Amino acid sequence: MSKLCRRTLTPLDVLRRDVQNQEKWWTEVTMLAYLFILAAVAVHLRFVAMPFSFTPVAAALLYFGARMPRKQMWIPVALLVASDIYLTRVTYAYPLTADHFVTWGWYVAMLFLGGVMIKGFSALRIGAASLTASVSFFLISNFAVWMVWRDMYPATVSGLMACYAAGLPFFRTEVLSDLLFCAAFFGIGYALSQRGVEAASVAISQRNR
Repeated sequence: MSKLCRRTLTPLDVLRRDVQNQEKWWTEVTMLAYLFILAAVAVHLRFVAMPFSFTPVAAALLYFGARMPRKQMWIPVALLVASDIYLTRVTYAYPLTADHFVTWGWYVAMLFLGGVMIKGFSALRIGAASLTASVSFFLISNFAVWMVWRDMYPATVSGLMACYAAGLPFFRTEVLSDLLFCAAFFGIGYALSQRGVEAASVAISQRNR
């Protein structure tokens, strides 16, 4: 009659298993960050129908900046810049203007904002970063439009105010979409991290038996 024997894990076995679990968790985090960026690009290119200005771009950039190393931050910027160029030159047949460079600089700033401002899964920090993204894009993008498109708005204070007033309906949508997508993206990330914590707790409990 055979007897089932339980193999005792050596410290090397435990270390190997912990490393494998950590690598699996990091792979999932990486895939999630890139998945959010691809979703943002798809919406940005109008592949996914959304109300105008209701996009996950800011939330995806904040999440990527908060979770990914800085050496990879050029990737989402390159994807979004390429999508901007395609939309402008191919879809709408417009020339590239200086306000595009302002938007591209904002992409970079949002990545760094996510990395600096969002630590862990603090709802307060995530909400503050989301509102900062909305307000900064509204102020910077409309100022750039006023500076570049002189045929639309005169080079006066009243012209600048008119430009900001024209952007207010879009601003309300941006605030709502940034908050909702940040809540969704970081909520999914939190659920994933909790699964990793639970797996680590199980491993520790088994080790201490």
